[in-house]
Amino acid sequence: MESMPIVVVDWNRCSGKGTCVEICPVSVFELQELMEHPETLKAVPIKMDECSLCMKCVPVCVEQAITVKNDSAI
Repeated sequence: MESMPIVVVDWNRCSGKGTCVEICPVSVFELQELMEHPETLKAVPIKMDECSLCMKCVPVCVEQAITVKNDSAI
């Protein structure tokens, strides 16, 4: 069975700058307004299944809000 990337954004840390949206080569993220965090837009991994595990989003997130794992258990 093929493994699937797991992309998690800690919305308590995410400031909504969108650097992850800009750098992701496969457009995993989208900035969205969330009811539980109405103060600012948050990065939401809307295309997690397309993640190529390039990890470009992790170091550009100055808030360290993004975690990417390769979950072979799925």
